[in-house]
Amino acid sequence: MTISPGEQRRAVVLLSGGLDSMVCAGLAREAGYRLLALTFDYNQRHRIEIDAARAVAARIGVDRHIVLPLDLRAFGGSALTDAIAVPKTGVGTDIPVTYVPARNLVFLSLALAWAEAAGSADLFIGVNALDYSGYPDCRPEFISGFEQLARLATAFGDRGGAVTIHAPLQYRKKAEIAREAVRLGLNDLPSWSCYDPTPTGLACGLCDSCRLRQAGFAEAGIADGTCYAAKD
Repeated sequence: MTISPGEQRRAVVLLSGGLDSMVCAGLAREAGYRLLALTFDYNQRHRIEIDAARAVAARIGVDRHIVLPLDLRAFGGSALTDAIAVPKTGVGTDIPVTYVPARNLVFLSLALAWAEAAGSADLFIGVNALDYSGYPDCRPEFISGFEQLARLATAFGDRGGAVTIHAPLQYRKKAEIAREAVRLGLNDLPSWSCYDPTPTGLACGLCDSCRLRQAGFAEAGIADGTCYAAKD
């Protein structure tokens, strides 16, 4: 793969429809990349996020947006893909049951395949290791390890090329991410964070992801456009 001088580089961005992935995509666009957006319909409990991903992709103006079916309910093992209750008691210290086994490993592997097919050596992912639920596939060690693996797994890497996994939100607090959404002009978009939406399409307000989002917006002093269910 060769890139001519002055040619705009392409990058594959994982776009879930959540706040972090939205801001990550916006930063990639701001950095001058032409974007290929990849969203997974993995039969997740909160499939409403897929609509949010479509809205983000349209606003940012990606070259192409693929919503890829990948039914992880066939495996189960997570409150997002199985008949397991989503915890509502607050962010704990252990890996929660909302962790989907090896999800980011699977997603990045498929993003890498598309990137190589499209002639790109750049992938963007909105993982965070500060205000997060403790998922192992969000840690910096995982990102750097996958970057090394990507070089070994691709023809591009075999020819001496370097695959780069960009994780621009890795060390940012949720409040900083909320401020970036405003700065990038994306805060009016319906990004979706809740793991357990109500039947009427409201965010539950009590799952880990809702709690982290609400705390971040409150700390940033920014209005959160998400509609939450009334709490008892």
